[in-house]
Amino acid sequence: MRTLLIVNPNATSTTRATRDLLAHALESRTQLTVAQTEHRGHAAELARWAADNRMDLIVVHGGDGTVNETINGFLPLPGRTQREWLPRLGIIPGGSANVFARSLGIEQDPVTAANQLIDLLADDADRRIGLGVARSPEAPKDDRWFAFSAGVGLDADVCEAIDAKRAKGKAATPARYLRTTVNQFFRARRRDPQVRLEIPGHEPVTDVHYAFVTNASPWTYLDSTPVRTNPGTSFESGLGVFAMRTMGVVPTLLIARQLLAADGNPKGHKLFREDDVPGVQVEATEPLGLQIDGDFIGRRNMVNFTAVPDILDVVAPKP
Repeated sequence: MRTLLIVNPNATSTTRATRDLLAHALESRTQLTVAQTEHRGHAAELARWAADNRMDLIVVHGGDGTVNETINGFLPLPGRTQREWLPRLGIIPGGSANVFARSLGIEQDPVTAANQLIDLLADDADRRIGLGVARSPEAPKDDRWFAFSAGVGLDADVCEAIDAKRAKGKAATPARYLRTTVNQFFRARRRDPQVRLEIPGHEPVTDVHYAFVTNASPWTYLDSTPVRTNPGTSFESGLGVFAMRTMGVVPTLLIARQLLAADGNPKGHKLFREDDVPGVQVEATEPLGLQIDGDFIGRRNMVNFTAVPDILDVVAPKP
């Protein structure tokens, strides 16, 4: 088995010692090539090279952004030229949140995750999952896959602010995410609702302040506590849509309490929620922020999100 190990040396919990340990463990089972990312987009370039050279497995040691880059590097979008050969994907968490890995049941400790990966490879245990696609007519070059979530409005504003803090050398800790979310929420309260949703089989959803489009549940965590916006959504279903039509503090807190509940099933008069839809079109009266898998992408007036089932082989425990 020919394997490429992509390591993001700048990821929060990635160290040289861990990288060397992972490489040693994988070398005992596979024919291994190790590559470190050196700039934004490098993981995509490396993944594309691995697919072009018909490597069997790509293992990513990094955060959610590195995993997203890797997927978009080797997996062609629907409607584009398809590859004759696609590698499998393995993940060794190395970021601060590691949402995709958590949602797949992958251990958070890198060494434990490496042992888990090797055991799964020995058992030939793959999981075939669906992904989401985000497309915008305003910026077709930015069309991309998302593994677990995308968001317009508040969530994207939080990601943009966190990216700015990272650029200043501040770690993306759960506490910083929480503080930033609260700050952005009170800023966004001043704005009128600008978002409209079009979902097949539904009446248009209007007067929306912000919306999440998800591919898994849970798709976000408060430290190690799962937050479930769409508990009926999974990698084997369609997409989940969670849209808030209020910025009131009291109704928001009531929904937040439901999101954190172990058996959370969020409902509310000002909440629109569907857990299994084939797609959704999001329109805004003025450009709103867009985030994909935790990375701020830019501002858009329109984005189409589509579910693509059974598209990616991941080395991960069965659901």
